[in-house]
Amino acid sequence: MLSNIRIVLVQTFHPGNIGASARAMKTMGLSHLTLVNPRCFPDDEATRLAAGAEDIVKNAAVTNTLAEAVADCVQVIGASARLRNLPLPHFDEPDIMALDALACAQQGPVALVFGRERFGLTNDEIRHCTHQVSIPANPDYGILNIAQAVQVLCYELFRALQRSRTDMQPTVHQQTLLPSQQQLSHFHEHLQQIMTKIGFLTQPHARTEEHLHALFARAQLSRKELSILRGLLSAIEKRIE
Repeated sequence: MLSNIRIVLVQTFHPGNIGASARAMKTMGLSHLTLVNPRCFPDDEATRLAAGAEDIVKNAAVTNTLAEAVADCVQVIGASARLRNLPLPHFDEPDIMALDALACAQQGPVALVFGRERFGLTNDEIRHCTHQVSIPANPDYGILNIAQAVQVLCYELFRALQRSRTDMQPTVHQQTLLPSQQQLSHFHEHLQQIMTKIGFLTQPHARTEEHLHALFARAQLSRKELSILRGLLSAIEKRIE
């Protein structure tokens, strides 16, 4: 299942953090690294700090946008502080996140997304996530280096895999098929088009689309449920045309 989980680093500034993150991944059995618009890559510093995980750095995928990096994923978990203005499902404990991620990874790719060294993920990038996770830390100084955060969450995934091997009970995610982020993106585009056509989006500052995005993220739609909603939108579209 770990082979279906990727670590995504967004606009990494220091190439050494790429190498250190790769090393953290390899110690816990993860191997798929994706870099979104890194400032400097490839770079000798990334290879040097990989210290035995050079293969992960060498094979890292590079994309221009986060949307590209997670398009095929059935779950995208952003590592960040809780954002009250975009209430996505939130894991307060990384061990609970790890169990859920492993369950989803049985259906398709799962991404753990880490933001920039200085200010993490932007609100727009969080909107590409289905969940958020925070790492409990000293409230007076809870700032972790990116590679440290990668190590903590990869460790939780590794531990969760060990525990799951002794627990054969099926999970909700094993019983329902989950849509990819690309499928969800097409749904939200379709929804936006219909809302515009019927004149529902009349207050630009109400952030209606953002709230609906968060609502459907919390609902964790199955592929069948998403198909029903797409069918409903198509029926509305035909009626208004």
